[in-house]
Amino acid sequence: MSTRLRWALVIVVLLLLGIPLTILFLRTNERVTRTEHLPPQGEASYNPLYALSRALQADGITAQSFPRVDLGRMSLQPGDTVLLLKDSADVPPTTAQTLLDWVDRGGHLLLRTPPISKDDEAPQGTLLDALGVYSEYYQSACKAFHVVDDPGHSEFCRGRRFELDDVDGVRVERRWGDDDGLVFVRLRKGQGTVDVVSDMTFLEGTPRHFDAEDPEGSLADGLHDVSHRDLTRYLLAPNYGKGTMWLVYGSRPPTLWYRIFYQGWPVWVPLMLALLGWLWQRAQRMGSVLPAPSGDRRSLLEHVRASGEHLLRHGKNPLLYDAVRRAFLARLRRRAPTAAALTGDAQVHAIATLLQWPVSRVQTALQVPASQDTKALRDRIRLLIQMRNLL
Repeated sequence: MSTRLRWALVIVVLLLLGIPLTILFLRTNERVTRTEHLPPQGEASYNPLYALSRALQADGITAQSFPRVDLGRMSLQPGDTVLLLKDSADVPPTTAQTLLDWVDRGGHLLLRTPPISKDDEAPQGTLLDALGVYSEYYQSACKAFHVVDDPGHSEFCRGRRFELDDVDGVRVERRWGDDDGLVFVRLRKGQGTVDVVSDMTFLEGTPRHFDAEDPEGSLADGLHDVSHRDLTRYLLAPNYGKGTMWLVYGSRPPTLWYRIFYQGWPVWVPLMLALLGWLWQRAQRMGSVLPAPSGDRRSLLEHVRASGEHLLRHGKNPLLYDAVRRAFLARLRRRAPTAAALTGDAQVHAIATLLQWPVSRVQTALQVPASQDTKALRDRIRLLIQMRNLL
C-alpha cells in the first residue's frame, strides 16, 4: 500500500468519526452566556470611596483618595474639596485648625457626625465643636428623601442627628431635618463652605458585605442607587469642577498578615498539617515507666579509705606516704618554683623559710617512714597536709 493511499484512508476514517460526533455535540449542547459577579479586588476591597473617585474621574474631575488626612501630600488649594468619610473626631486639633483656615480661603469641607455608640458622652472632635455642631445624646432616625423613581426612599438611617449653636464667623446657608434633629446643614465660613451630614453611607460605592448568592442585591448599594448619586452630586456642588476632590476614606489597606491568614489559608493549612504529621512521626514514643537506676552503695571517700587500709594492712606504708609527698611537691612547684627546684638541705631550708617553720620539723616531714612504723607514717602525712595547705 502506497503512502498516498494510506493517508487517504486515515482522512476518510477521521471524517466518518468526526462528522457524526460534531453533529451530536451541536444538537445536545447549547451556548449560554452567564455573568459572574466577583467580589471587589485591589483598592476597591478596602476603599469605600473607590467608586466615587472613578465616577469623578470619568466626569473630568481630579480626585485623590487617602486613608487619612495628610496635609503634607494633599496641598490644599482654595477651590478644592475635602470629604471626610469616617469619624471627624480622629482629626488632630492642629490639623482641624488648618482645615478650617483653608475653608476660610475658599475650600469646601464635607464631614459627618460621630457614629452611634454606647458612650453618648464621647467627644465629637475639634472640627464639629468649632462649627457649633452639637450631636451628643442624639440618636439615629430615618429621613424621607422622595425622588421620582423611588417615592418611598429614606436616608440617614444609621447616622446621629445633631443641632447647631451660634458661632461667630459661621453662617447657616441651608439646613434639613425635623423634630428629631438635623440630618444636613450647609454652613458658610469665610469664602468657603462646610457641609455636615449625619450619615455618609450613600457615598460608599463599594459594598461592605458581598453576598455570593445575591450579587445583584449586594451591588445595589451606594452610588448604584440613582437617588444616592443625586444626593452626592448636591453635596459636591459648591466646588464641583473648580479644583481637586480629596477623598479621605479613613481606613487602611489589609495588612500582609491579614491577607496571609484569610486569603492564603489554602497554602498554609496544608503546610501546617504536613509539619504536624512530620513532628508526630519524629516524636519519641512514650512506653512504660522505667524504674530509677540504683545508686552506688559506697561513696568515693569510702573507696579511698578502704584502699588506704588495704595498703596499710599489707605493709605498703611507703606508697601512701609517697602519694601525699608528691601532692605536696606538686603544689610547691606551682606556688614556689624556686624552692621546688632545690634539692637536699637547701630545699628543706627554703621550705622552712617559706612556711616559717622550724627546719627540723620540715626535715622530719620529708623523711620516708619505716615500713612498719604506722605512727610515724601518720605524723608525716599530717605534717605534709599542713604544709600543703599553708602554701
